[in-house]
Amino acid sequence: MSRFRLVAATAPVALLLASTTAHADEQSIIKQYGEHPSYVFEAEPHLSLGFGYPFDGNNWLGLGFRGTFHITNGFVKGINDSIGVGVGLDFAPGWGSYFLIPVVLQWNFWLTTHWSVFGEPGIAFTNAPLRGFDPVLYVGGRYHFTEKIALTLRAGYPDFSVGLSFFF
Repeated sequence: MSRFRLVAATAPVALLLASTTAHADEQSIIKQYGEHPSYVFEAEPHLSLGFGYPFDGNNWLGLGFRGTFHITNGFVKGINDSIGVGVGLDFAPGWGSYFLIPVVLQWNFWLTTHWSVFGEPGIAFTNAPLRGFDPVLYVGGRYHFTEKIALTLRAGYPDFSVGLSFFF
C-alpha cells in the first residue's frame, strides 16, 4: 500500500475520532489571555508518516515522541497564546533505520475549551548520510478530551504525526 493510500485511508478515521458534537460547556477562550490548561511539560508519543529526507521508500512509517516545555504565556496580549520549546525523536525502522531529532519553538493558540492549534519552526539533526542539520516546519491541532489529555495531529516537513498529548 502506498504512503498516500495509507494517509487517505486513515485520515477519515482520525477526523472521526477528533470530531465530536459540540459540548454544552464549549466556549471560545481565544481572547482570554492565559486561560488555558496549566502545565509545565507536554509529553506526546505518536505515530509518524515521513515523506521528506531522511525518510525514504524504505523508511517512512515510524514511531516518535515529542516533549515540550511550557515557557511563558505568549507574545501577544489580548489573545490566549503560549510558548514552549519542544524536542523529540522520530524513528522510522527499516533498511538504514534513520532517525530525526527535532528542536522547535512551539507557539500555541488556545481557541476553545476543547481545541488548540500551534506552529513549530525549528531545526533537526538526522543520522542520514550526507546530512546533519535540516530545517523543520510544522503546524498542528489538538482536540482536548480533558485538560490533561488531547489527540494531536501535526503536519509539516519532513513528516506527519498523530498521537496523544499528556499535560503535566
